Amino acid sequence: MNHLRLGATVLASMMLVAACTPAGSGSASPSSAAGSSAASPSNATADIPAVVCVGEATTYLDWLNGDLKPDTQDAITEPSSTTGDLLETIKQRGKLAIATDANYEPQSFRKPDGSWQGFDIDVGTEIAKRLGVTAEFQHQEWDIITAGSWSGRWDISVGSMTITTGRKDLFSFNQPYYYTPAYMAASTRSGVTSVDQLPFDLPSGVEAVTRPTDSNCVEDIKANRPEFDLLITSGTVIDAAVTSGQPIVKIGEPIFQENLAVAIDKSGPTHAALLFEIDKAIGEMHADGTLTTLSEKWFEGEDLTQDPSGG
Repeated sequence: MNHLRLGATVLASMMLVAACTPAGSGSASPSSAAGSSAASPSNATADIPAVVCVGEATTYLDWLNGDLKPDTQDAITEPSSTTGDLLETIKQRGKLAIATDANYEPQSFRKPDGSWQGFDIDVGTEIAKRLGVTAEFQHQEWDIITAGSWSGRWDISVGSMTITTGRKDLFSFNQPYYYTPAYMAASTRSGVTSVDQLPFDLPSGVEAVTRPTDSNCVEDIKANRPEFDLLITSGTVIDAAVTSGQPIVKIGEPIFQENLAVAIDKSGPTHAALLFEIDKAIGEMHADGTLTTLSEKWFEGEDLTQDPSGG
């Protein structure tokens, strides 16, 4: 699981690492900053495995492994011609093929009748509408999407992809359509409500275990699997899971901020015109309030479409 500004990321990461430093190190923790007493029962050290569940091929896994390299999109200019561009193919076809995840609520998921819904689904549908075509969604595993080399199986990914240096080698990104903080969550079974209770350092003191998508981590916790008490994912995914009654709680401060954008495979057809038109559509959706409305609809009234850095 996405979708970054390097300075903000490093700062937020330092905040969480500092919060997990053993007592006596002189580092402040989120709970102490809030005025909580380290001696209170709620901050007793938890007896849980040093394992954190994350989705495959996600920035959350990169962060745990020390490989996270946040980045921003490159400048986008209008091409002089659309001839031979993927945009022409899409318009002739009348459909925009969009890859996303069917198990990433509230961004993208399916109703019992098989129809799609979620924030990313609404954004993809609106992009297609502004291109003058219809949206056609298909589920793909996240590791397949982020591997690139799509071979024309779909045109774009609207799946909350975080812009990173490594991904920019594979994909063209437009301006972010929203921004989310990555958080850690704990099972209610563990009794953990603060990072001060963790008996190990983050991220160096834990082992990452991966699942196809972040939501599978929530499912493993719900199944009472004893080796799973912690996960890292988007704060929006955690909030949706808590609201739906899943046995998890959000803990600590944001680990890092994700700049989330539409992605297009660089190894595919020429797409400078398509990239420009999608970026233009996203800019218009920011300006006319469409993205704000969709964010508030899906993220419990929160507007996550504004750049936290003020950029």
